Amino acid sequence: MVTGALGSAVLVLTSLGAVTAQASPAAADPCGFYETSSDAYYNHCTSDGSRVVIHVRVALAPDYERCVGPGRTWLGPAEKIQGAHYVNRTC
Repeated sequence: MVTGALGSAVLVLTSLGAVTAQASPAAADPCGFYETSSDAYYNHCTSDGSRVVIHVRVALAPDYERCVGPGRTWLGPAEKIQGAHYVNRTC
């Protein structure tokens, strides 16, 4: 009995590992603000084509608002951009 339960558990874990491996490429560009080693981005994840206003925090310069469409938008170099967030408005 224990061997059968152990085999079932391994089969379930193997199946979950396959799902995780397939989901990894989608996680390459997370939704919202993110940085790479050199650049800052905002990824507006939507299926309705909406454009939204984001507040961008900038180091040693005034912050600003920007209208972004669906997908990834480059905000600037990572050392200059400190963050960005959705301000609950469309544009």
